[in-house]
Amino acid sequence: MTKIYTKTGDAGETGLFGGPRVRKDHERIEAFGTVDELNSHLGAVRTHAAAAAFDPLLRRVQCELFDLGAQLATPATATERITAAHVDSLEREIDHHESTIEPLASFILPTGTPLAAALHVARTVCRRAERRVVTLAAQPGATIPANAIEYLNRLGDLLFVMARAANRREQVADDPWLPS
Repeated sequence: MTKIYTKTGDAGETGLFGGPRVRKDHERIEAFGTVDELNSHLGAVRTHAAAAAFDPLLRRVQCELFDLGAQLATPATATERITAAHVDSLEREIDHHESTIEPLASFILPTGTPLAAALHVARTVCRRAERRVVTLAAQPGATIPANAIEYLNRLGDLLFVMARAANRREQVADDPWLPS
């Protein structure tokens, strides 16, 4: 039986797929680690009973995030697992869910039903993942998947719209931000 621990990371380094060993706080590790964190948050979102209507979409996105994470963990890959078609699919989902809610009249607080609040948390982690990929992309010689930033940008938008749609389904109004 293979053990889960290898002890090869005990000195603060890890190996990239098909690449060198790097520090665990390397920009590439931060990028795909945050994508992995987002994926875990979406898994938690899926445990909400009210998420059943969103479950096929969320499961698909989780699989896509694994693909994206694998691409980010591979410094030099020619295989594009996340494509423009994935971005287009997210845009169609945004349009669909946005058609079920009222247009925004002001900024809103990230709250509402437990499902909506969990989607808002996932959205903020998605935005952090996007920032980490942008940081990685700015490093000299770094390669990132062509559609990574665009995909994460759209996914953050989708999670925001889904949070609002989750509130709407439960007849919970958006909570507007009231500046001090």
